[in-house]
Amino acid sequence: MDTTTRPPGTERIPLLDVLRGIAILGTLGMNIWLFGHPAAVDYGPVAEGLRTMFLSGKFFTMLTLLFGVGLAIQYRSARERGRSWPGKQPWRAVLLLVEGTLHVVLLFAWDVLMGYALTALLVVYLLGLSERTRTVVMWTALGIHLTYVGAVTAIMSLVYSIEHQPHLTREQIEWDRLYREGSYSDQVLDRATHFLGTRVEVIVSFPLMVFLFLLGVRLYRAGTFGDDQVGRVARKRMAVWGLGLGLPLNALAVVHPEALGLAARNAFSLVLMLGYVGLVGVLMDRVRRPGQVTASLTAVGRTALSNYILQNLLASLIFYSWGLGLGQLADHAGLMAAAWAVISLVLLAGSRLWLSRFPRGPMEMFQARVLALVPERDRAPDPTQVEERNADPRG
Repeated sequence: MDTTTRPPGTERIPLLDVLRGIAILGTLGMNIWLFGHPAAVDYGPVAEGLRTMFLSGKFFTMLTLLFGVGLAIQYRSARERGRSWPGKQPWRAVLLLVEGTLHVVLLFAWDVLMGYALTALLVVYLLGLSERTRTVVMWTALGIHLTYVGAVTAIMSLVYSIEHQPHLTREQIEWDRLYREGSYSDQVLDRATHFLGTRVEVIVSFPLMVFLFLLGVRLYRAGTFGDDQVGRVARKRMAVWGLGLGLPLNALAVVHPEALGLAARNAFSLVLMLGYVGLVGVLMDRVRRPGQVTASLTAVGRTALSNYILQNLLASLIFYSWGLGLGQLADHAGLMAAAWAVISLVLLAGSRLWLSRFPRGPMEMFQARVLALVPERDRAPDPTQVEERNADPRG
């Protein structure tokens, strides 16, 4: 998941690690509800409203954007070191695809790694093409995505204009019971049997992920994350416009959740996510000496892939029947919030402890060792093909 791993001694961009750490914890904040109730449950208007307003889709899109930034950094590094592109990147994506597949079957049905892997397989080749080609693909992908969201939102608005009370189907009730009461082997069998069904979301969200990957590339090359005046101005604008437009849009979805729930997760979230990124950047610009919070978030961000898998394992242990079985009590929103807090603290403390002894997270180390087995051909640097340097001198 963290594609910005660099050779020892190469400087990282602190803001990206902090953002990635926030995105990991934010993703847990949304996914924790799926562990409590794999099907669906109404936790009341306040809890549901807060989820829609601040969580739904925001951190998935942030993590996706940062993945694109990571690829842009890898591309620049390869060009500056005279290495071929895409080099090992397709193999990295294939490895992530395998890891995501195992993650779905063995642990969590709503995995995002497979979607990232498939998107990366396309984007790594787009990075070698012209800026114009990438621009066309980026906006076309967004257009396809918004057309889908708009069409479904229009249909939902018509459906819910008639008095309608949603309810769980028998299949959803049985699925919920399986994860509250069933054995681990039964759950694995269920995820394997319904593998293709749960992967439909990857197909539906593919245009969105392509757009966000390429948007991350564009923002990075424009110097948005640089520690200079260009980056600070860009981040301030993102905060003002993202929060200024994103908060009202998501508030509208809170008022009309049935009709605008999909739009909040898949469209309004994009705007507010950019506001989050800008706000975090503005706050970090004002921090002269990073404190414990920054250091802990940075540690989580540097071990993002490991923490993503670990948080899903810990949530499974807490809620599923083969663990503590607290899914039986998950009707209470307070329990869900407490579980998120406990897991987050484990990730924050565990990441710092691990990095005090090792340079990378365990999954990141595993990826590096596997990819080291793949030969890579170097080539002489070609000045005509090196991307124009942006304002961030650390790229």
